[in-house]
Amino acid sequence: MNRRRFLLLALLLAFSPVARADDTYTRTEDVVYGRKHGLALTMDVFTPKENANGAGVIFVVSGGWISGHQSINPAFLAELLRRGYTVFTVVHGSQPRFTIPEAIADLNRAVRFIRTHADDYKVDPDRLGITGLSAGGHLSLMQGLAGGGGKADSPDPVERASSRVQAVACFFPPTDFFNYGKPGEEALGNGTLHDFRAPFDFNEFNPETKTFERIADPNRRREIGRQISPITHVSPDDPPTLIIHGDADKLVPFQQAEILIDKLQAAGVEAKLVTKPGAQHGWNKLPDDMKLVADWFDEHLIKKQPEKE
Repeated sequence: MNRRRFLLLALLLAFSPVARADDTYTRTEDVVYGRKHGLALTMDVFTPKENANGAGVIFVVSGGWISGHQSINPAFLAELLRRGYTVFTVVHGSQPRFTIPEAIADLNRAVRFIRTHADDYKVDPDRLGITGLSAGGHLSLMQGLAGGGGKADSPDPVERASSRVQAVACFFPPTDFFNYGKPGEEALGNGTLHDFRAPFDFNEFNPETKTFERIADPNRRREIGRQISPITHVSPDDPPTLIIHGDADKLVPFQQAEILIDKLQAAGVEAKLVTKPGAQHGWNKLPDDMKLVADWFDEHLIKKQPEKE
């Protein structure tokens, strides 16, 4: 049932009745933002033909931590493009081959790449927002709350750039894998998320055997689980964060949004929860709510940006 709900969400996005924006943007496909294990990491870049506002939005292409170029739906981006945002649709290493920590590393690389090439895309490197749905929302929050500075000693100029973003707006994201729906409920590929074991099948490289080996130790797994839970990383310097969530969601409980928003607000971070009464994991008019996402980015990437000297 859980996997079927993710598939229904994917179909909803792929065939959403948002007005097409073909005549208002240019699309550059398969931009390589990094490489790993001999494979290319890619994103598509959507650039408004007119009224570009100089800000960029990263759209995390992910559902159930499955990511692929075929899931990019230009129509879903129409509101952002109409308002002048340059949109970067990022595809990460997908489960079942890659795990959540590896997907997080991919997103860090993507943000660093975009910031390094900001002049090429005519965007301000200090005005980047990020958005996504479900697993894409989870990865957006990880980028917002756990993104970091660059590696100053790296020979790669991309890796020397920061992976921080300036605003987050996302839909129904997992936020705490150890209090999933209720205190003490673990969901590291078990419990409610038992159909999604692969992205939690953490592994590490053993230099002696020269193989990747599964991490089975419960303590190590719990530590990784804490590190991939956005709620672990809340701090006062986090970017303004918006979550849109249905209060009847059984796959990603509404409680996941509540506890994160509460913790962000307690830390003094501007955070807002928009409740969709009776909505489950996705809803028929969900694409209309991209207006709320665009409003949030307008407020925090356009109106509130300090003037540069």
